[in-house]
Amino acid sequence: MNLMCPARILLPLPGTPPQAFAGERITAVYAAVPTPAASTLAADLGVALTVLDDPAGQLQEISDAHRGETVVLLDADLGVRLPAVVEHTGDGWTSVVAENLLQAANAVTVQTYEQRADSFRSTIPRDPNDNLIRLVDKALPARGTVLELGSGTGRDAAELERRGHQVRRTDATLAFVEMMRDDGFKADQLNALTDDYGGPYDLVFADAVFLHFSADQLENVLTRCAEAAPLLAFTTREGEGIEWSNRFLELPRQFTLWEEGPLRALLTGTGWQVRQLDRGETRAGGWFHILADRAAA
Repeated sequence: MNLMCPARILLPLPGTPPQAFAGERITAVYAAVPTPAASTLAADLGVALTVLDDPAGQLQEISDAHRGETVVLLDADLGVRLPAVVEHTGDGWTSVVAENLLQAANAVTVQTYEQRADSFRSTIPRDPNDNLIRLVDKALPARGTVLELGSGTGRDAAELERRGHQVRRTDATLAFVEMMRDDGFKADQLNALTDDYGGPYDLVFADAVFLHFSADQLENVLTRCAEAAPLLAFTTREGEGIEWSNRFLELPRQFTLWEEGPLRALLTGTGWQVRQLDRGETRAGGWFHILADRAAA
């Protein structure tokens, strides 16, 4: 059946907040199961929620009912990688990774930091991440140039500078950039997903930053890091899957959790070899502390 102007069906990541759909004109929300999250999303978007018995088998029905419109389908296992857009081409159903939703999810997280920068500063430990900085000491015993992605409050940069390194402080969140400038430091607004890193540097440093990127986004960032420096030191969360959380800041942030095997594979695939991987525990859960070398060409 050849459909004219079929529905655009968005399959977001579980827990995606309504802010991630900014710019989308959503006309309905469908769900495979009647969860409170589905009800809340529909209410926040101001549209009706319909629970489906067989989402995969009812795509045609949704498309016929919403030709030329955009709808959201939640908790449906269609065998595609989320987030995705599913449409009918006339020859059959197709799906593509929804880059706009990936970017929107990251933008929601950045906006949370914009609004809660002072709260973030008051809730995180004041001391730098010594576990990660000790890995830098192993890699750069002498003074080096360091690009820090996601400097935040600048606590780690201050310690790296105390140890003699020259640090370029950057963050995608303007509130953090202005915070560091108010503290008397030079800082640049830099979006790790889209902006030029400059360089070259001796090392890229990223503490609690990569956990906000999807797997595809992190692949992009790790490739950029390999072009910018021969060494990489970073932390990210240990676990499985993607979650949204309002904890600590009372506004949504997206977190991607990693198991060791897939994380090592991603590093290898983007030109890195792991020199050291340590584990740590905080109130937020398990963490990886990783030092990696750029693989020889």
